[in-house]
Amino acid sequence: MDSDSSASEIRSYNRERFLIYFLTFVMGACGIAYEYTLSKISSDLLGNSVRQWAIVIGLMMFFMGIGSDVQKYIKDRHVLDRFIVIELIQGLIGGFGPIVLFYIFGANRDYFKVLQYLFIISIGLIIGLEIPLLMRVNERYTRELRNNIGGILRSDYIGAFIGAVIWLFVLLEVFSPIQIGFVLGALNILVSGLIFVYFKRFSKSKSILIPLISVSFLALVIGFLMEPVWSYHSEQQLFLDRIIYSKTTKYQHIVLTETRAGDIYCYINGNLQFSSIDEHIYHESLVHPAMQIAPKRSHVLVLGGGDGLAVREILKYPDVQSVTVVDIDPEMTRIAKDHALISKLNNGAFKNERVAVVDNNALVDAGTHEVFLRDRTKFKSDTTNPVATVYRVNIDAALFVEQIAGVYDVIVIDFPDPNNPELAKLYSRSFYHRVASKLARYGILVQQSTSPVHTKEAFLCVGRTMGSAGLSAVPFHDNVPTFGEWGWWIGGKSTDYTRETLREKLRDVKRIDVPTRYITGQLISTGLVFGKSQLESQDDDINTLMNNRIYTYYRRAIQLDR
Repeated sequence: MDSDSSASEIRSYNRERFLIYFLTFVMGACGIAYEYTLSKISSDLLGNSVRQWAIVIGLMMFFMGIGSDVQKYIKDRHVLDRFIVIELIQGLIGGFGPIVLFYIFGANRDYFKVLQYLFIISIGLIIGLEIPLLMRVNERYTRELRNNIGGILRSDYIGAFIGAVIWLFVLLEVFSPIQIGFVLGALNILVSGLIFVYFKRFSKSKSILIPLISVSFLALVIGFLMEPVWSYHSEQQLFLDRIIYSKTTKYQHIVLTETRAGDIYCYINGNLQFSSIDEHIYHESLVHPAMQIAPKRSHVLVLGGGDGLAVREILKYPDVQSVTVVDIDPEMTRIAKDHALISKLNNGAFKNERVAVVDNNALVDAGTHEVFLRDRTKFKSDTTNPVATVYRVNIDAALFVEQIAGVYDVIVIDFPDPNNPELAKLYSRSFYHRVASKLARYGILVQQSTSPVHTKEAFLCVGRTMGSAGLSAVPFHDNVPTFGEWGWWIGGKSTDYTRETLREKLRDVKRIDVPTRYITGQLISTGLVFGKSQLESQDDDINTLMNNRIYTYYRRAIQLDR
């Protein structure tokens, strides 16, 4: 009998020790997922993802160290109850933290960073408390210090790795960052409940902990269910106009708003991308000067431009046979094709899709689109004729240019401004080297290049960097009311053109031979003229993958402009 009792006790001890390791594993996974979630929320709202991730993770790890020291003030007789309470606090802070940050960012941005750091510090302290407290609980089952430390830390580190993988490939794919907070918080509460069930004999506060665990879990479930409503009202505070579409993809946060007058605004990561009021000025200036001087326009490559608005302008040319659009975010091209208002704005540039396979493992095939125009040579004719085939490929443009086969007569580069280090690489010398290799003989390219007034040094850096990559390029500008003075660089291979020959070709454009709403031949000539000293700079450096100079220039200009 004593032998059976002893064996049963050993099995119980082993089971409880295994449970402690399992719980440590889960908490390690939750801890890293909290760090990633707060980092993503911060980078989505504030931009500059490298800085936000470094600040969040670095600050959190610092306070993990503080928390590890603070735990020594918790007495052994209260370890279990305190640990459960700490887990409940962790679950509630981690669960409601993202939606609170989102709401505060819209309601009163002055308090955002205060709350951001408060949440980061709190979660860091709690994560720091967890491991030492679990080690103290585990002393009941693993007396040897080296085995105790080894078992707990092993479970924590493995859990952190698995948590990172699950966050990246599962949670981020299925849930929004705010929903992820509620999921992780609920998991923390479940861990608390599991600990309480198995170790309640050591608890001194059963009557208090049971309702606390129940209410906390119910609050997080309600929060998860209410997330769409809360997120909509929180985000609406960021915009004057009604939000008609909002989605966070794995690449960016996209918002569409509509004014009472029916004007559409598109925002990516909080930055205005276009307004239907004057986007035609921007896109006509981006496309038509380059298309007018290109000796051939059969095959056109568009890097960026997933909204289809540049494609709309390109398809006005009857000699265009194909347009290949490369945008990093499948959701942007899907909106351009399926959202009624955006599809109307781009004249259905991505409609009439045909299936095609892109034989390249680095690319995600998004199909081809045969674009049709009604035959207007016949009265009331229902006949339609194909005017171009539009290929859509969703991939990082740098990889695309590096690996895609073939050359193009015109390349239109319509990336967002270099407002973070990731985007800055798409303005680098090595990138322009790749682009130049995809230009056909006497091919023409145009690069969206920020404002020559508000971000002058970044604008000039684009031109210098293109020149260092074997491209001759000339600056061009016009006023887009929504954005102010805006600029582009138009160029070709230096073996085919000099800067003066490009200027002469642009000045020779007397009329635009396709329908436009704004741009004329005279405006193209005017756009080549800049004010005194506007193209002068004391700097002569270029942007590379390593130095991110254009990001430095851009960030400095934006800070000064504020």
